[in-house]
Amino acid sequence: MLARMDLDRIRAALSRTPRLGARGLHALLEACEGDMSRALVPESLDRACLSPAARAYLDAPDEAACRADADWLRASGARLVLHGEPDYPAQLLALASPPVGLFILGDPLVLQSSQVAIIGSRNPTSGGRDTARNFAADLARAGLTITSGLAVGIDAASHEGALLAGGMTIAVCGTGLDQVYPRAHAGLARRIREHGALVSQFPPRTCLRRGNFPCRNRLISGLARGVLVVEASLRSGSLATAQLAARQGRRVLAVPGSVRNPLARGCHWLIRAGAELVEDPSQVLSAFNLSLSNEGLAGGSRPVGIGRVLDNEYEMLLDALAFEPATIDLLAERTGRSCESVASMLLILELEGRVAPQPGGRYGPLS
Repeated sequence: MLARMDLDRIRAALSRTPRLGARGLHALLEACEGDMSRALVPESLDRACLSPAARAYLDAPDEAACRADADWLRASGARLVLHGEPDYPAQLLALASPPVGLFILGDPLVLQSSQVAIIGSRNPTSGGRDTARNFAADLARAGLTITSGLAVGIDAASHEGALLAGGMTIAVCGTGLDQVYPRAHAGLARRIREHGALVSQFPPRTCLRRGNFPCRNRLISGLARGVLVVEASLRSGSLATAQLAARQGRRVLAVPGSVRNPLARGCHWLIRAGAELVEDPSQVLSAFNLSLSNEGLAGGSRPVGIGRVLDNEYEMLLDALAFEPATIDLLAERTGRSCESVASMLLILELEGRVAPQPGGRYGPLS
């Protein structure tokens, strides 16, 4: 029965095999002399010396699941790329235990591109969301692919920034690609597929599980040259991703924030631990030895979170400061925003040279 499985189902079976690993996959391919159609025959399995769990599964794979995987791949236009194949991302080859296979919706070649991961809180301030979006847009214009996890908050803002700039973006998913999580991002996922790729190491019909996210985060950091953290609490999954990146030899960068903003604490912790402090997209490019002369960054750097023309939200905040210096609490009352959001926006305006702190915890505009 196993010998009669078609090649698509055999590949699906290999991607589903527990405890196979890249080493086991290559041992099996060597045992069948590169003829994958013979990968599941007993003689090949005997010669490969696989782990007990891998051997038990491949002796009796879930044929219904493998058939469904193969059918979904054909119907959806998705690709399954196995470790060692030409389209498998080269940057993952250096990982200690890279995924055996990757399911990809979109352009597989995008995964080979130079990437920076932008990650952060699922509940960011409006200033943090703006920072992520504008960093992503500038870095995308400079030629970097923006990689993130499709989650609400900083992830979504990062994908949106890259798309708005006409750049490429990759969403690494913690479920099978036959579903979108969160569901509200179905439209965003379609746009990412058209201008980049959706990727998952999980086969179709893999539902959301807490244990999937460490694997997803490891893949995000593994694909990217570096990880940029924008707003994260001290118990954030973003900090775990940054630590994974450091262990993988990737650059870790963090955007500082106001001491009044609890979502800045994770970034400050990373900076104290050795992450590179960045206030401007040009500093991210400098960290990767990239030129600033690309479209969107020519003529100098841009401050965190703000374009050359201020967003309406920032104009409103400056208007609230027009008459006299004010505290964050008073500005929050005048603008209807949270104190954390106002504090984050004031930091951005201060970095740009539009406001300055004054005695008594107040801020005033600079002429």
